[in-house]
Amino acid sequence: MRTIHSPWPSIRDYALIGAGALVQAIGLRLFLVPANLVSGGISGISQLINHYTGWPIGLMVFLGNLPLFLLGWRFLGGRRFVTRTAVAILLYSFFVDFSARFLPPHGLTDDLVLNSLYGAVVSGIGYGLVYRGQGTSGGSDILARILHHWRNVPMTQSYLLVDTAVILSAGFVFGWKEALYALVTLYVSGLVVDSTLEGAGTVRTALIITDKAEEVAQQIMERLDRGVTILPARGAYSGEARPILYCVVTRAEVQKLKTLVHEADARAFMVVGSAHEALGEGFQPLKKV
Repeated sequence: MRTIHSPWPSIRDYALIGAGALVQAIGLRLFLVPANLVSGGISGISQLINHYTGWPIGLMVFLGNLPLFLLGWRFLGGRRFVTRTAVAILLYSFFVDFSARFLPPHGLTDDLVLNSLYGAVVSGIGYGLVYRGQGTSGGSDILARILHHWRNVPMTQSYLLVDTAVILSAGFVFGWKEALYALVTLYVSGLVVDSTLEGAGTVRTALIITDKAEEVAQQIMERLDRGVTILPARGAYSGEARPILYCVVTRAEVQKLKTLVHEADARAFMVVGSAHEALGEGFQPLKKV
């Protein structure tokens, strides 16, 4: 029997990519360009070229990404990923120049701090939306993949090398004060990207070592309505069997968890960590991507 796949996931992905490209363009035009704050990658290089030549930034973004896209074709992943990246580049390039007709050329404020922070937040949301649509915005992403496959440079180092080189170049053009704020923008933007990708799904994981494992587990299941997994373990010093309780709760439930564990066993040992996402019963449904 032939399987018919729903077009909805693809439509949703391209809608996210389109929205992300538009938000990125607004962040660039409304906050970064007026303040001479250079973003990393091809967008930053395009800003430098625009400063000397006046050529449209969006056109420079497109032309700069074109050879990288062709060169990095084999490193971009599957056909769907390549298609989404191409769409993201085209839409972003178009929106950068098109939005310039409607947005104030000098931005909303001349405060460098506000421009760097708001530029980082808006641009970070845009990047995050594109990534959620399973695409990339080209530029640093493609260069990082090329460097990783060509010279086996780790992806994180590749991003750092590319973006740092662009921002250092901007220091000679716009001034070092602007370059330092551009580094702040780059860092904050990365945090916003992570938050956009993770959304409100960040949860807390807890490992609990207690002599009253059954009692504590029962309290968690009854009072928090959360599942608990009992992991067999053995103390390295005592050599005695000592089970470990593992459970996942929301951030709001952490304090309740601490309280009920203390009430059941004041001598319990507890470690609370963060997890980006929890999928399954009691949290978001586990869906096929």
